[in-house]
Amino acid sequence: MQKRRAGAIFSPGSEGGGELALLEAIRRRAGQISSSKSGSRIRLGIGDDCALLRPAKDEEIAITTDLSIESRHFRLDWHPPESVGHRTLARGLSDLAAMGARPVAAFLSLGIPARLATAGSDGKRWVDRFLDGLMALAEEHQVPLAGGDLAESPVALADIVLMGAVPRGKALLRSGAKPGDRIFVTGKLGGSAAELAALSAEPEAFASKTAASADSPHLYPQPRVAQGMWLCKKRTASAAMDLSDGLSTDLRHICDESHVAAEIDAAKIPLAKDATLPMALHGGEDYELLFTARPSTKVPRRIAGVAVTEIGRIVRIRKGRPVVTLLTDGSVVALEAKGWEHFAGR
Repeated sequence: MQKRRAGAIFSPGSEGGGELALLEAIRRRAGQISSSKSGSRIRLGIGDDCALLRPAKDEEIAITTDLSIESRHFRLDWHPPESVGHRTLARGLSDLAAMGARPVAAFLSLGIPARLATAGSDGKRWVDRFLDGLMALAEEHQVPLAGGDLAESPVALADIVLMGAVPRGKALLRSGAKPGDRIFVTGKLGGSAAELAALSAEPEAFASKTAASADSPHLYPQPRVAQGMWLCKKRTASAAMDLSDGLSTDLRHICDESHVAAEIDAAKIPLAKDATLPMALHGGEDYELLFTARPSTKVPRRIAGVAVTEIGRIVRIRKGRPVVTLLTDGSVVALEAKGWEHFAGR
């Protein structure tokens, strides 16, 4: 393909098929959210070489990026296109939620094989259905698509960049936990791993699942944006992050950044439907929030309609003892970080 300037790839297109027509269709769809009354601080969106954003003077900008690659993060023969689009945006929104940030703008770089931009036997293109999933979640959270890039690629991949706004000096961080703090999670854990196991066994049974499904934590995870913003506004959490790699791994991240240790009670971990304890501990991609709170802080049982469960406490680091321990059946065992990690030889 001809090399183009960054940003110019989403410039106005031409009549007919091909790349420019697809770009113009994306621009029209993005405009439906950009022009809505979402409180967006986007001054200029798709159409120029760069987007222009205007943050409030009392806010800081939070930026995150997530890469989704075919055969690594999704499979074309397992995941409906709508699910791939939904999950692409959900990953970034979950990162913003973990810091208590309000979504401001999204930027999508999409690489796909030519066949995915061509209508199939049902008259629909894979790329259009991908955008259906992404844009539906964007509409739900009122986050405009402000730019990006498009290229032909030998494999399907999507890189999402999310920008959010958080009150200055009040972002939720991983580094604020102290001994004595209690440990909480939102929602239920292990649901994504359980659904993925079922999906791998019978992918055709999930082909018609949509975001409207009552319970589809792997195909259509729900980022806890409202819950993260509530925790930030109320100053409830002393430390926080999202559960993307698995509780055993992500809790270790909080311990490392806060220079503390932790112990959790296996009996208190809220298990999703069909999930096992190992799935909840190591499965990953639940996109719930993991946070800590001071002993004197009142934490509600539900935040914005989602259950909150206390599962353990933060303790001091002790020489010769594991950083994270699991209390189970009256015994204390080391909880190894067995969640997802790239380049770990798996």
